[in-house]
Amino acid sequence: MIRLHLTLCCLSLTLLSACTAVPPKDQPYFEDAAQAETLMTSGKHRQAAKLYQNLAETYPLRQSQFRLLAADALVQSGESDKAKQYADSIDPSGLSEPQRQQLNLIYAQINLSYGNAEQALNRLNLVRYDKLAREDQKKYYRSLAFAHSLTGNLLDSAQARIKLSPLLTAPEQISTNNAAILETLSLLPRQTLILNQPPAPDVLGGWMALANLLKQKPLDDAELNNALASWRQAFPNHPANNEFLLDYLTKPRHAFKQPSAIAILLPESGPYAQAAKAIREGIMAAYYHQQDTASQPSIRFYDSMQGSPATVYDQAVANGAELIIGPLNKEKIAELAAGSDLKIPVLALNHVDNLSKSNLYQFGLSPIDEAQQVSAKAWQDGHQKAVILTPASEQGERIANYLTEAWLQADGKMLEVQSYNPKEHDFSYPIKQLLNLNESEQRYHQLRRLLARKLEFTPRRRHDVDAIFIYASPTVARSLNPQLRFYHATDVPVYATPHLYSGVPNPSQDIDLNNITFCDIPWLFSEVYQGELNQEALRSNWQQFPNIYLRLIALGIDAYNLVAHLDKLDTAKYQGATGNLLLNKENRITRQLICAKFKDGIAVVSGYLDRAAEDYQSIAVDPPPAEKDSAFSNVQ
Repeated sequence: MIRLHLTLCCLSLTLLSACTAVPPKDQPYFEDAAQAETLMTSGKHRQAAKLYQNLAETYPLRQSQFRLLAADALVQSGESDKAKQYADSIDPSGLSEPQRQQLNLIYAQINLSYGNAEQALNRLNLVRYDKLAREDQKKYYRSLAFAHSLTGNLLDSAQARIKLSPLLTAPEQISTNNAAILETLSLLPRQTLILNQPPAPDVLGGWMALANLLKQKPLDDAELNNALASWRQAFPNHPANNEFLLDYLTKPRHAFKQPSAIAILLPESGPYAQAAKAIREGIMAAYYHQQDTASQPSIRFYDSMQGSPATVYDQAVANGAELIIGPLNKEKIAELAAGSDLKIPVLALNHVDNLSKSNLYQFGLSPIDEAQQVSAKAWQDGHQKAVILTPASEQGERIANYLTEAWLQADGKMLEVQSYNPKEHDFSYPIKQLLNLNESEQRYHQLRRLLARKLEFTPRRRHDVDAIFIYASPTVARSLNPQLRFYHATDVPVYATPHLYSGVPNPSQDIDLNNITFCDIPWLFSEVYQGELNQEALRSNWQQFPNIYLRLIALGIDAYNLVAHLDKLDTAKYQGATGNLLLNKENRITRQLICAKFKDGIAVVSGYLDRAAEDYQSIAVDPPPAEKDSAFSNVQ
């Protein structure tokens, strides 16, 4: 028995420079180490971590090695904070070369659990792959694939998974990895797949050709079979060219049973606790007003701050949950996707760009939808040449990117992008820059110097602009809009993201927003979203919250009500509180918003976009490659 323990320790732990006879005093050390290794193999990472921690304290001469193993076990159990503490306490000089590579890999996994993909890639670039054990090589390529996915490098992510494939032996793991390759590539536009596809019989080229084939409009069986036959002929030895492809094509993509028990993962402390309370208020309102109480599932709330997302997820599953709603912030969603196989469906309450995983549905108040919708409205109104004015902040820059991307997708021309300081009240400088009034003033001063006399002067704005897009809070927008008019933009229509509307009618103050068009959630307009859950009916529920949380109550309403519609949401819209909702190919729930225009200080609804605008929206679905924005402004 001692010899077996010694063999396990020598092969798996790499703790001794030479495996020789075991002194009697070291027998408990080897037995505990072998037990910890057995726990790791069986997936009991937390118990293994405790054993390794005890060994690190008991055997100071091998403390660094055991702390390394404890950090690895803690990473696998989802306890990233503790894992980092142990990793930081390790003296690298006490490690062998392979162990130092493993330490870099552990740091990369910790970075990924925090959503720090760039830092993870920096760590992974330090890893010497050939020095890692086989199991760590698997972790390396999985981490590399996930990090590339989070940074928008989808081709590199797929390539990492292709390199992972030969290391896998279990059929289920191979099939899951193949599906991840195909789903990752399916996130790319068809043009990218076509232009960047390596020639046959390259493996990546085969995957890209297959993804492109499946992204085309639905084919009938005969057309699909012919297309697949041509693909097989071009890539005869491709790893997808076996039973995997048949299983993948016949497996229902969104099929799941309606849950009888739902777990809701929301933070009860920290910076997002207030936002979570608003969402919970919406969920409970929808729950108590459910008409079909016979099919009403049980619900249970979990504090997502108590442990890692994977740990809380596992606890909910162990308690009988058949569907998860949450987590809320992006880092928790990314960590859950990285640390769990998601055996039951997850309806995440935010959107992580370039993240696709089986059983993961992403639903949030995405600014991507808002930018696309208001751009579509301006395009529908017949405008082609636009300018943008947003705050001088990371958030403002991202919104400007979304608006620009959506506008260019419609073949519109973006003439100028300017930023303003939201802490100021005088926006004359950025407005003059935006409208080229500064150039008009410069021409005046040049003429005055040349003629050496005073001239009559009226500033002239540029006349090639037919639409202005702004992103501003209600307070800022009430100052910004009159100043745009003052600087001769009276006849240029202004379009805004929904941030300018507080969500509650306030004619005396919103009179300064007159003639601004915006697109927002239907729940804010009782004449659009009617019934027992409309805004007026739930006044007592939302009055306890600041106005900035109003839309989160609607998000909670839809989060609960959507559960009954998830199995058909990819083909049939759900008319929700946050918009007409539809599931896209990336398992993100997109929103069709209601548009309105301020008249006499009141937001007057004009309606949903017509069919032409919906067609426009369908082509404006690819966000900028490095989307870092929150699904709503106060939740990251």
